[in-house]
Order: sequence, then C-alpha cells, then structure tokens
Amino acid sequence: MMRKLSEVEIGKTVIIHSFEKDDIFIKLMEMGCVPGEKIKVEQKAPLGDPISITVAGYNLSLRISEAEKIIVEDI
Repeated sequence: MMRKLSEVEIGKTVIIHSFEKDDIFIKLMEMGCVPGEKIKVEQKAPLGDPISITVAGYNLSLRISEAEKIIVEDI
C-alpha cells in the first residue's frame, strides 16, 4: 500500500518508493533517503511536527511538510 511518510505510525518500518516532484527531493537524497531504502519512524513531536526517523543507519528529523513529499510502501 502506497502512502506518504507523514501518515506512517510510530514504530513502523517502510520502504521509500518515490518522491513528489519538488526541489526538496535532492536534499532528501543527499541525506540517504533514496528509493528502496528502509525507513523506521521512531518518534513524533506532541503536535506532530517534526518526526524522527532512522534511515541509512542514522537518525534524522524531518518536518511534516518534508515527510509529505516522500511516498513509501509497507514491507
């Protein structure tokens, strides 16, 4: 099932499928968010923004607006 990273529950691991067309995808790819990479959602701030994920062996915090640009699929 395809959905946005911003919709994934805490503790869930998903695989990056693609990015919405936006300039942010270059920045995300430089940080290790490449198609085929596994992402685990570690935490979400009390108001939902930002979220903390594990990708490519390290922790990364993303704004919800950035997480909405990443299309993921369940493992």
